[in-house]
Amino acid sequence: MAKAAMLLLLAIVPLLSRLLPFPSLALNQDFCVADLPRGDTPGGYPCKPQSAITADDFYYRGLAATGPTINPFNIGLSSAFVTRFPGVNGLGVSAARVDFAPGGVVPLHSHPGGSELLFVVEGTMAAGFITSLTNKVFAKTLHKGDLMVFPQGLLHFQYNLGNDTAVALSSYSSANPGLMILDFALFANDLPSDVVSKVTVVDELEVRKLKALFGGSG
Repeated sequence: MAKAAMLLLLAIVPLLSRLLPFPSLALNQDFCVADLPRGDTPGGYPCKPQSAITADDFYYRGLAATGPTINPFNIGLSSAFVTRFPGVNGLGVSAARVDFAPGGVVPLHSHPGGSELLFVVEGTMAAGFITSLTNKVFAKTLHKGDLMVFPQGLLHFQYNLGNDTAVALSSYSSANPGLMILDFALFANDLPSDVVSKVTVVDELEVRKLKALFGGSG
């Protein structure tokens, strides 16, 4: 009986390993550098051939400088998600940098795929998140050296409280945490303005103004 069970286990393990998502490969080998040209899958990116991997796959300078400005929020954003930093594939980590000009704000947004840990490098900012069941807000004023965590999937925000540029670094519990900015989701789409008005209880004229601001249509 024991021998039969062992043979069954030996037969099942290889099958399970093929069914598991690509990120699980990092648990069975040292790493799984993303082969980006092969495209993403529900389980992550396939592994780049070992013979093609170099030290550059584990190195990234994209957070060394301020990223492109996101209007109208007056912030610069640079990210080190798997699509830019293939070495994090399957490891459950990634990062981003946000530079807040005076008055800059990261609007309500969520990361469907991971939790966020925010570290303030320079400046003073307000930050908080909203719970999903009770809509309770947890907010704090953050200073240089402070940390705040935002649970996976919850709407959260940050904005600069000072008169100088503020800088924050974020780390995530996913190589590709995703990003949905509420303003863009609502007003950069092609839903007819009257439909957006109905589902948001926002005046249709205001919806049209916001669609014009965020590049939506309809």
